[in-house]
Amino acid sequence: MSKDHKKSLPINYTNREFSGIREDLLEMAERFYPDTFQDLSEASFGAMVIDAVAYVGDQLSFHLDYNINESFLDTSYQLGNVLRHGRALGYKDPGRPSTYGTVAIYLSVPANSTGMGPDSSYIPILNRGTSLQSASGLKFVLTENIDFANPKNEVVVFRVNASTGAPTHYGIKAYGSVVSGDFSQKTVTVGPYERFRRISLAIDNLSEIISVFDSEGNEYFEVDYLSQDMVFKELKNKNYQNDNVPSIMKPYLVSRKFVSERTALGAAIQFGSGESADSNVVAKPQNVAIDVFGKSYITDTSFDPTRLSKNSSFGIVPSNTELTITYRTTNPLSSNVSVGSLNVVSSAKLTFKDKTILNPALTNEIMNSLEVTNETPITGDVTNPSTSEIKRRIYDTFPTQNRAVTQADYENLSYRMPAKFGSVKRVSAQKDPDSLKRNINLYVISEDPHEKLLAANMTIKNNLKTWLNQYRMINDTIDILDAYVLNVGVEFVIKTVAGADRSDTLREAINTVKDKYAEGFFIGEAMYISDIYSELKKNTKILDVIKVKIINKTGAQYSSIDFQINKNLSPDGSYLICPKNAIFEIKFPDTDIKGKVR
Repeated sequence: MSKDHKKSLPINYTNREFSGIREDLLEMAERFYPDTFQDLSEASFGAMVIDAVAYVGDQLSFHLDYNINESFLDTSYQLGNVLRHGRALGYKDPGRPSTYGTVAIYLSVPANSTGMGPDSSYIPILNRGTSLQSASGLKFVLTENIDFANPKNEVVVFRVNASTGAPTHYGIKAYGSVVSGDFSQKTVTVGPYERFRRISLAIDNLSEIISVFDSEGNEYFEVDYLSQDMVFKELKNKNYQNDNVPSIMKPYLVSRKFVSERTALGAAIQFGSGESADSNVVAKPQNVAIDVFGKSYITDTSFDPTRLSKNSSFGIVPSNTELTITYRTTNPLSSNVSVGSLNVVSSAKLTFKDKTILNPALTNEIMNSLEVTNETPITGDVTNPSTSEIKRRIYDTFPTQNRAVTQADYENLSYRMPAKFGSVKRVSAQKDPDSLKRNINLYVISEDPHEKLLAANMTIKNNLKTWLNQYRMINDTIDILDAYVLNVGVEFVIKTVAGADRSDTLREAINTVKDKYAEGFFIGEAMYISDIYSELKKNTKILDVIKVKIINKTGAQYSSIDFQINKNLSPDGSYLICPKNAIFEIKFPDTDIKGKVR
């Protein structure tokens, strides 16, 4: 057969999987090489060659599809690639979520000489960084100093003299904020100067980097981007006793800085390209706004008040030194604890006014009397978002441009709050219908240790309020409110095809509904009954879906809200309408989803 005739063979380029390529090769061998390959049975040498070539073709097609899909955000699947696309669009991965809460601290202090109150010289300060632990082993850290001398603390008689009845010890109760996790340190040796030095940190469950110091004592500050020169430092408030504000926020111009990002191995920090302190020169604001050289004219340049240095090197790079990195890791699974579960003081950091003049035995007694408990649940979002959720947040990140104008902006910024400040499961921003101003109702919901919806605590709400304040419009006001939880269940009736096992089919149908609502609902999201019909009918063993009914679940383990299902159905009955300030939840799928077979 001529070569020209062989060239005319039509090749089907749409066959890219193993079976399709193999069929094309068999057809080609039978058509053009009938004398060479006469035995193409499954055990023949010719069939082995064709299978090997088809296998190689299938592998090449797979890797080609994979690489093309992972090159674009909307088709990428791997978490690392999704985050890489997100960084290019301004999205920063918040890392492993942390949970914040409030604890009550109890302390026993000796009475003064009159017995009319505690001895003030023995009243200590419990420093932040004190390690606490729950009964199940979850670790927490105190985030603020607790001054037991604060007059707002509750003081009661704790112990009395058995013979005289005079008080000998007083109990002091104070409150403090805690965050999940524990502090650790890591030392990294860096060599000669290197532009844009990048250091990988193999740390599991990293929540935040607390500080970075080199061996010369220089501190490096974490910034959002390397061209940022201004940070806000937390300074101790000397007037704390009068105004009850423990810290003061001060702007601080930095030349040593870094950015952090999450990687598959944990995290990485990257520095700029400056080689010495001369790389950052503080400039006058008028010179930042107008570059004065030898020209007789100027261009229209914008002035950024957060950037007050003439810095083209993006900060100083550490070289020939050792970096001491202090960081906080959060708990590997869930960091939510129920009431009274946080009850162990692992490592207390107490400071007395003048310990040298105090009785060591009494100070040790005070330290041993320290007790802790949480009077309210410590909750937050305990699950990492899926890749589809991260994509949605990335899509919303790019147009926000660090300001909140629309409803989507506020929701996206709420999800972008750094994990060290806590996180919420769902957020919904709604315009206040009763407000004459630009008031916004921000509805939030959290979840408990078992991934069930629960109202967010006040610490997370306060952190969210502070976080949003830097992005909101100047005339916007925000009210952070709890979203109502509406517990519902699903009951359905199906009919199986002839010969199908009724028990197996029913179990598959229940699992189908479970998978449908595995990720839960969003605040204000309707529940489409028609989707349940569609999902069940995909099972070839099900002949027909006779009935699907949504029921309201109330009782001791459910929400106390009595939600009228029939009054909130759409006119055609295809979906259940959810109020804008509420969220549906199938709390116990194993018992709340029921089915029957006819």
